[in-house]
Amino acid sequence: MDNPFQLITDAFAADYQINLSIQGLDGSIMLTLSNSGHVVAKRMISAEQRNDPVRLKRLVQSIQFGIAIEQGQSAMAILEAMTDGDNRTLPPPQVKGHSRPAMRL
Repeated sequence: MDNPFQLITDAFAADYQINLSIQGLDGSIMLTLSNSGHVVAKRMISAEQRNDPVRLKRLVQSIQFGIAIEQGQSAMAILEAMTDGDNRTLPPPQVKGHSRPAMRL
């Protein structure tokens, strides 16, 4: 299995500062994404999510979807990319008025 922390880092490091902190004895962690000192997303990740590659991929997609909606991107285009499996890529996030290349999950 791939390192779940590396998968999270790979998905978000190009656009955000990533903070992962242990939240409890059950193995849950808090993921905080920020840019320019502002929190963009905060999500609790359970040990079960972290240790299951399918659930972790869905979690990453869910976070990307939420961020994209907040940035005004088309919800339908993002949902289509998410539900079409590995055949499509998610639209790239907007970064200060310009797009970066699409990410493939």
